[in-house]
Amino acid sequence: MSELVIKIINKSTNDLPSYETIHSAGMDLRANLETAVEIKPLERVIIPTGLFIELPEGYEAQIRPRSGLAAKTGITVLNSPGTIDADYRGEIKIILVNLSNNNFTIQHSERIAQMIVSKHERVDWKIAEQLGETKRGEGGFGHTGIH
Repeated sequence: MSELVIKIINKSTNDLPSYETIHSAGMDLRANLETAVEIKPLERVIIPTGLFIELPEGYEAQIRPRSGLAAKTGITVLNSPGTIDADYRGEIKIILVNLSNNNFTIQHSERIAQMIVSKHERVDWKIAEQLGETKRGEGGFGHTGIH
C-alpha cells in the first residue's frame, strides 16, 4: 500500500503526529503549550499544536476527539469533526470544550485530539423537480424507532 507524503513544519518540541497502531485511522495531536491551560466546566479554549501542513488538492484533514479523553474527562473537540482544507497554511489549533462538572488542565505534550487525512470529492449541483424514491423516503431523525 502506497502512502501519501505530506509536507509538515513542526514548531513544537513534540514528535510528529503518528499512528499508535498499524490499523489506526487517526494520528494523535499534542498540545504545544508554554504553560498548562485549565479548562473550566462548559468553557472552550483553542489549543495550539505547533504544526503546519500542506495538504494536496483533493484532500482534507479532519480533527476529531480522542475517545478516551472524552469518555474519562468530558474533554472533547467542539466542532467535531473540524476540517483543515488543502489551501490552509496556518497553525493547526484545536478547539476543546469541557463538558464535565470539573476543571481540567491540559499540559504541554498531552494528546488532545486525533487527525485523519482523507480524500474528498467536489460536486456540481443539478437542479431537479423530484428525487428518486427509496424505501426510507423522508424518514429522518428516529424514523426507525427509539430502540
